[in-house]
Amino acid sequence: MAVQATARRRFSFLRIAIALQTLTIFLQAVSAGLLLTASYGETLHSAGARVMYGASMLYLIAAVLAWRPGGGPLTPVWHASGFLVLASAQVVLGIAHVPSVHLPLGVLMFGLSVLALARR
Repeated sequence: MAVQATARRRFSFLRIAIALQTLTIFLQAVSAGLLLTASYGETLHSAGARVMYGASMLYLIAAVLAWRPGGGPLTPVWHASGFLVLASAQVVLGIAHVPSVHLPLGVLMFGLSVLALARR
């Protein structure tokens, strides 16, 4: 009984981590709009990138915690690893000022994150 409650808590932590990642990616889209219209947009978008990257790392940690001690499926770990790779590419493309790839990749990441959240 205690094992099931612990497993539920870990899966809820995983769901919270995915929701946080989804929210931060959405806020990056908002700050990208501010980047075009407000003087503080660049600062906000840059800070948001760090938070989004941290949320992707948290998602990976939550996926590993749900998999390893609880004996859950390995699939969320692969998904979280893929998101961390996409987030890394997104940061590199943003720093390099390649909006032709940076923007569509952000949209893709948001869609995949919403899909991951819906599946949990």
